[in-house]
Amino acid sequence: MRQTDFGRTRKVVELAKTDVNSLVYAVYLWMSVGLCITGGIAWYAGTSNLVNEIILNMPLFIGLMVGELALVMILATCVTRLSSFACTAIFLLYSALNGITLSVIFLTYTKTSIVSTFFICASTFAVCSIYGWFTKKDLTSMGSFMFMGLIGLIIAMFVNMFLRSPAMQYLISAVGIIVFVGLTAFDTQKIKEMAMTMPNDIGGGAIRKGAIMGALTLYLDFINLFLFFLRFFGISKD
Repeated sequence: MRQTDFGRTRKVVELAKTDVNSLVYAVYLWMSVGLCITGGIAWYAGTSNLVNEIILNMPLFIGLMVGELALVMILATCVTRLSSFACTAIFLLYSALNGITLSVIFLTYTKTSIVSTFFICASTFAVCSIYGWFTKKDLTSMGSFMFMGLIGLIIAMFVNMFLRSPAMQYLISAVGIIVFVGLTAFDTQKIKEMAMTMPNDIGGGAIRKGAIMGALTLYLDFINLFLFFLRFFGISKD
């Protein structure tokens, strides 16, 4: 009787571990897919005449930005009502649109500095994500502090749009790096907690949607961290 109960318990534990591994693997897989789509499109558009056409057509550029924001809002607010296929499609479409808008960095920074900054960002992101996954410390308070820092960062960036202060821009970039380093670790820990606490009988569609939302969160952390690194270390063409 005890051996039977032990066998059943071990099967449940193994099933839970399988579900956790499946979710975590899917999160990083879809995040990587999104980054590859964004990077590929940004590189193509930025190294061709397409980026100039985008900049010259300001209504198109603004429309792309609004479209990106709308897609993120749809995913964030309607994920429970959307199918897993729809969530995946929206995430991939957002990644593609983001690649188009990010292509403008090729007008400001050299290709060499963009590539080198990408590897700096990727290494930093990996370290932060690993820390967030393995640390025993609860990062909730740090996450709340970083979120407040993000709000202050947005306000400072808005103010500097009018001041156009290079010194303030440099400071904003430094603070932005710190904020998204912290948020990367915090979000990784939250994804781990989500994976560890999900029901054993959860369906494949729900796992996919959870993976897409986790991928979107880490994707946004990576992109913002990259942009702040680029503003801090990037070499201008001027």
